[in-house]
Amino acid sequence: MTRNSILFAGGLTLLLAAGPKMSAKEGDAAKGKETFEQCAVCHNVDTDEKKMGPSLKGLYKKEKLHNGKPVTDDNVRDQINKGGNGMPSYQDMLSEDDKDNIIAYLKTI
Repeated sequence: MTRNSILFAGGLTLLLAAGPKMSAKEGDAAKGKETFEQCAVCHNVDTDEKKMGPSLKGLYKKEKLHNGKPVTDDNVRDQINKGGNGMPSYQDMLSEDDKDNIIAYLKTI
């Protein structure tokens, strides 16, 4: 085995070992709460009362989203990105970090 192949194999092992940790992106709930202020115009988080959009209080404790899909990070992100039923698309208005932060915040309410 040559020195280069040993270095390649060692580097590959490190990448594979770090892979799952690198792909799991957790947001900052405190930053998400700040960003959510623009969402709070249409969505309650303290009560179950509907504003223009459904209340998001206890969202991650529910089985399904208002659209009938299971409550998962991917489905919540998809709803944020695509909007629908009067909700605008935030795909280009919020950064991926902002969306991660909002999802982290929604998990706390």
